[in-house]
Amino acid sequence: MSVELNTNSTVPMSTETILAVKSANLSKSQTELEGQMALALIESASVGNESLAVVGNIGQNINIKA
Repeated sequence: MSVELNTNSTVPMSTETILAVKSANLSKSQTELEGQMALALIESASVGNESLAVVGNIGQNINIKA
């Protein structure tokens, strides 16, 4: 049995476990960043659309028969 000082865990972690945890944290951070970027893109696309108005009926009827 080994005793380690200044550790928070009572179970020693292997290098594989530590690397897996770091990898999971990086993946989570990347996913959160991509989510924030997607929300920013959606918000930027919706800005200014209030001034667009449909004039007439151009583009309202689409011929689907070929």
